[in-house]
Amino acid sequence: MKATIDPQLLNDPVFLRVMQDALSIQDRFAAEPVYAKTGTGYLKSAGVDELKEIKKAAKPNEED
Repeated sequence: MKATIDPQLLNDPVFLRVMQDALSIQDRFAAEPVYAKTGTGYLKSAGVDELKEIKKAAKPNEED
């Protein structure tokens, strides 16, 4: 089965942003071998630096 992307989506900025985000974390997904073929797994942490950046981006701009 070959997946194809609708050509109209390739010009959609929301689709492109979501695809970029998905591809950036794809390598962090890990299957859980304990449960065999249940389809469960988890997302590996990228570390504290990622969380700091997310919190910094979520805060309104504050002057020091």
